[in-house]
Amino acid sequence: MMRWNNEEEMFFAMKEKLYTPVVGDILDTMGYSHQFLPPDIRPLPALAPGYGVADSQEEDHRWKLAGFACTVLEHDVFGQPQKPFGLLTEALDQLKANEIYVATGAHNSALWGELLTTTARMRGAVGAVLDGYTRDTPQVLGMNWPVFARACWAQDSSIRTSVCGFRCPLEIGQVTIHDGDLVFGDIDGVVIIPKDIHIQVLEKALIKAEGEKTVRKAIESGMSSTEAFEKYGIL
Repeated sequence: MMRWNNEEEMFFAMKEKLYTPVVGDILDTMGYSHQFLPPDIRPLPALAPGYGVADSQEEDHRWKLAGFACTVLEHDVFGQPQKPFGLLTEALDQLKANEIYVATGAHNSALWGELLTTTARMRGAVGAVLDGYTRDTPQVLGMNWPVFARACWAQDSSIRTSVCGFRCPLEIGQVTIHDGDLVFGDIDGVVIIPKDIHIQVLEKALIKAEGEKTVRKAIESGMSSTEAFEKYGIL
């Protein structure tokens, strides 16, 4: 039985009650064992330590993201392209509410920055996941809008990178990502939940998260991990 009435409540429950390890565990039990993006794709605050904000709610927002994938395919170019950035502006301008810009395919420049973040936010998108680099780091962090990337790098994309398609299947590391898949990220990484099973995965993950709290309390009260595992089947 669903524990939410709409997408907004679903995303709130994900950010408040779930974390990527428990979601990954559930995917494993369902036979989806290759759903985590490479471990060096990290939330921007982890890539730029020292740029903090005082408000704990804002800080948590910058470390977690949840939304539906808008897949974007890029490629490296060498020299002045016929159309700078390729289809980048078109990809940005068609973003929808509760979507996450997920891009791969180019590695000669930054794929993200301040104005792209501004555009995506104004479109109602809720994050970006880049199999590559991001720049304008202080400005992006100042918007308190989650960006995950491999590193920060200032090199511009206009003469080096071109968006060649969007809303198409992607591969990042061991994961095949389809447009509309559910994307969930936190300090431990980014996991992709296939769109056809995301309701079942989240329901099971919420149950497991509650069970893990019970097991922790039992161990803190003196139960051994062996006893706890035998009783609860959770470790």
